[in-house]
Formats: sequence, structure tokens, C-alpha cells
Amino acid sequence: MQYQRLFYSITAIAIGIVAILAIVTLILMMPTTGTAQEPTVKKSAVVQSDPHSGKQMYTDYCAPCHGRDGKGNGPAAPAMKTAPTNLALLAKNSGGKYPAAHVAAVLTFGSETPAHGSKDMPVWGQLFQSLNWSSSMKEVEAQQRINSLNNYLESLQTK
Repeated sequence: MQYQRLFYSITAIAIGIVAILAIVTLILMMPTTGTAQEPTVKKSAVVQSDPHSGKQMYTDYCAPCHGRDGKGNGPAAPAMKTAPTNLALLAKNSGGKYPAAHVAAVLTFGSETPAHGSKDMPVWGQLFQSLNWSSSMKEVEAQQRINSLNNYLESLQTK
């Protein structure tokens, strides 16, 4: 009987300690008011999308930073070192002609744009090639994706 009471007492103390630790842990995990969190970019895997749909690829791959309208106002934009490029002004900033070759080169090889820091913007040519399991079609499909995306970007240009 004496051992049983001792066991119950020790059990009650252990449960109390666990409860106190749980409460302290919850308090420490609660966000403090008045402190602003730094915006961050959540990285995720490249999703398989239709290589013929520039709009869908833009939505999947570009809109998080550049915004749905291409103006650099996507939800990840605040976390960038420099505001993302306003893609709707590419033609205007290139003397009125859409710079298709330049855009294709950026999509294929990446860019040293300050907003991208150390190539935060993926080199889409390499990622597009990784989406196709057939090795003979990788480059063809990657080029199709770049062409489709380039055509869609051209449609976003400010008139």
C-alpha cells in the first residue's frame, strides 16, 4: 500500500512536470506581437505542366515572383533583394520590340539580375529538361516550353 501511494505521488509529479514543460513550450512557440517577420520565398518542386500552355507555365513558374500580370507584384516579391522585373514592360524597354531571343536566353541560361542574387531564379532550361523521362525528347520539350512561355510573355506586353 505504501509503495502504491509512492508510485501515485511520483506519477502525479511527473505528469505535473510534463504539463509545465508543455505550457512553457507553447508559450515559447507563440509569436510575439510587434515583431515583423522577414518575408521568405518558399521553395517547391517543379510541377509538370503542359509544355504547350505558356499561360499555365507562367502561372506555375513565374507568377509567384513576377505576379499574374507580369508587373513584378507576385506574393514572393517582398522577399526578393530587388523587386522582380516588370515583364509587361520588356518590349517598351527594348525600343518597342519584344526581346524574344533575350528572354529565351534568360530562361535557358539564367540571369545575373540583382533581384536574383546568386541565381535565385532557376535556370528553367535545365529544370524543363528534368521534367521529361524520355532522354531523346528532353531538349525538344524544354525548347517547346521556352517557346510557349516566351509567346505568353509577349502577350502580356503593355500596349
